[in-house]
Amino acid sequence: MGLAMDPNKAVPLRKRKVQAMEVDMDERRQLVRKPYVLNDLEAEASLPEKKGNTLSRDLIDYVRYMVENHGEDYKAMARDEKNYYQDTPKQIRNKINVYKRFYPAEWEAFTHSLQKNAMEVA
Repeated sequence: MGLAMDPNKAVPLRKRKVQAMEVDMDERRQLVRKPYVLNDLEAEASLPEKKGNTLSRDLIDYVRYMVENHGEDYKAMARDEKNYYQDTPKQIRNKINVYKRFYPAEWEAFTHSLQKNAMEVA
């Protein structure tokens, strides 16, 4: 190995001749050597896409804690000691609305359990 002034001249490359190919799509046959791979790919492509949007577990726990302890009082939530990021009442309300939008069935079950607990205490 050494240094060269012009690497293109030091190591000559063979120039290949590219021949034009005429291919008729009708005459060309496709040979499938591994049909099980093709079948697996088709089956995987036919599956519906999974919903990739989820919320972090910390945000879910935060929202549940705030609603459980303060109900709809966003100002009290903003003054709560668990409000580590010092969110404003409007930011907390937006986080709760995001949770409602992502998990509507879970939100309904959660509010229903809160109402049930409130009725048992009273």
